[in-house]
Amino acid sequence: MLPQEIIRRKRDGMKLSADEIAAFIKGVPAKTVSEGQVAAFCMAVLLKKMDMDERVALTAAMARSGTVMEWTSENLPGPVLDKHSTGGVGDKVSLMLAPIVAACGGFVPMLSGRGLGHTGGTLDKMDAIPGYVSQPDIALFRKTVRGTGCAIIGATPDLAPADRIMYAIRDVTGTVESLDLITASILSKKLAAGLQGLVMDVKFGTGAFMQKYEDAVALAESIVHVANGAGLPTVGLLTDMNEVLGRTAGNAVEVVEAVEYLQHKNIDPRLHEVTLALTAELLVIGKLAKDTGAARMKIETVLKNGQAAEHFARMVATLGGPADFMDKPARHLASAPVVKDFYPARNFRVSAVNARAIGIGIVEIGGGRAKPTDTVNHAVGLTNVAQIGEEVGRGARPLATIHAKTQTDFNHMAKVLSDAMTDAPAPPPELIRKRVFT
Repeated sequence: MLPQEIIRRKRDGMKLSADEIAAFIKGVPAKTVSEGQVAAFCMAVLLKKMDMDERVALTAAMARSGTVMEWTSENLPGPVLDKHSTGGVGDKVSLMLAPIVAACGGFVPMLSGRGLGHTGGTLDKMDAIPGYVSQPDIALFRKTVRGTGCAIIGATPDLAPADRIMYAIRDVTGTVESLDLITASILSKKLAAGLQGLVMDVKFGTGAFMQKYEDAVALAESIVHVANGAGLPTVGLLTDMNEVLGRTAGNAVEVVEAVEYLQHKNIDPRLHEVTLALTAELLVIGKLAKDTGAARMKIETVLKNGQAAEHFARMVATLGGPADFMDKPARHLASAPVVKDFYPARNFRVSAVNARAIGIGIVEIGGGRAKPTDTVNHAVGLTNVAQIGEEVGRGARPLATIHAKTQTDFNHMAKVLSDAMTDAPAPPPELIRKRVFT
């Protein structure tokens, strides 16, 4: 089947067969389908959409484009579980959830992505840790999961290679927001990882890809339906992304916030509630807790007694990072030359935040990629970010502390924050609005 004919059929709004989809996806890692053809296919899917049968076929084809892992031979004494977020600004939940689940008896082979559009990527955050091998071979991946209970890595060349290629192309061709492509991208990696349970964090609001709540619900229902149909027990939570999640946004700065959270200090309430809710759902799916109430108690226990932090430390060391990373993260992480508080020109109470604009601003000062070949500056970003309901200005608190490479970049980010954080009337955010399950 010629790739251009498959593209033409979808461009004209026709339904693709499972064989056509499989043939096209098989050609992506084989290089018989060009990058231009992948871009055209993604645009055709974005504009003409897929029905549920096509969506399932696309997901399955992408999962089978490389190695599909199995964990039975490892004789693991607990369930193989994972979580995925559709992306947000300041979303570092994965860094805490994986070691918490491991400390509670689960095993988390977490295949994560790099930054996509205006959102930060979990893999970029882990790459901020010197020496950390974020894309290990399968043998080291298995060893880490078996020995430490969790491994936060990127998809290796063997796992869902079609998704890795398409993911990068979507980022720079304006095709990120496709519900069909997002569903297939997320679930292809999860199916390839051989999971026994998945929780989805589907975000809505100014900083989410699906900014409208109704669109986010449609995505959650799509993911949950396709996943459960493929034999992967999955629950989805709809969570708010109308402001930065936590107090940091960037890469190294988010790692520091995650480390402090695991050490049970400087815990931001909104970040804590999202982490608790998602982790609790996963523990119940994996039968590690009888209900979410019991699960929350287990989570609090492993945070307070240091077991979750210990699992993160062992994961970092096993994957090549510093053995003393948890003790001295600032010593190992890159720091920006310009670090200053930024105050608005007038005092006001924050009531609305354009989180997308903040995410784009971080990309523009080097904290993300405008094109796949760009190098990420892990040191830049924001700390001490103001939240909705807080008074900002002189004598109160700054909008944020800006970490920048140059004064010019600082000034640019200051302008972004001034425009993005306002006292314009807005309804108060509802942190967790809906649970989706089958």
